Order: sequence, then C-alpha cells, then structure tokens
Amino acid sequence: MRLQLATLVSSQWRTPPNTLAEYTINQVNYLDFFDISFVDGFNVPMDFSPTGSCASRIRCTADISGQCPNELKAPDDYNNTCKAFKTDKYYCNSGNFGPTNYSKFFKERCPDVYSYTNDDETSTFTCPRGTNYRVVFCPEATTFSP
Repeated sequence: MRLQLATLVSSQWRTPPNTLAEYTINQVNYLDFFDISFVDGFNVPMDFSPTGSCASRIRCTADISGQCPNELKAPDDYNNTCKAFKTDKYYCNSGNFGPTNYSKFFKERCPDVYSYTNDDETSTFTCPRGTNYRVVFCPEATTFSP
C-alpha cells in the first residue's frame, strides 16, 4: 500500500478546525478503511481516492468556509460544534447519537464526508488491502446549490 500525501503547512496544526483524511490499513476481512472527516472542523477542501480499481472515492470541494453558519465560523475555516459551543450537547466526548442540524448542513454539501461522531454508515469507505491512495488538498471546485 502506498499513500501519496501532499504536505499542507498550517500554523494551527493539531488544533481544530482541521479537515482530516483518516485511514486504517489491512483491517477486518483484509480491507482498508478510509474517510474524510469534518468532525474536528474544516480548513481545506480535499479529495481522498484510491488510484486502482477500487471505486470508492471521497471528495469535498464545496465552499464550506463561505457558507458556514455564523456561529461556527473561524477565520477562513469553520469550527466543530464542540469548540464553538463548549458543551456535550453535540456529542463531544462520547455517546451514540445521530446527526444534528449542523452536521446535516455539511452533509448536504459533502454527502460522503464524516460529519458527526457516529457517521460510519454513510461516510466510511473500504477498498481491498494493497490499494494505493491519493490525497489532494484544494482539488478543483465543483458547484453546489442547496
């Protein structure tokens, strides 16, 4: 397995808001699991794609920063609900909860992106072990109208 990963320099590295490319390699049934996550916020559009025959592709090029609800806005980014509201109401630490109005807002714009803590069913993708992947930061944008 080879993962081509560009380097994106950020003065806020490890500090939300961050768009995450997440992956585990050669897991259950010899599958790779991967996703793009907005759970920690958003700071850059991303494409996370296998380069071989596996058809699972995750891409978000929507204008998230420009359309972000005011209460979640951060300079040039959007915060996750935990950082913005500082409460467990949005399932910051644990629990088995469903989507919120905020996660639905982002899910409408980027349907394949992990948008809340338990969003596995629609946002975790698999490919066979040995698949190669490509992560692209700031891919060419596509148009979205809610």
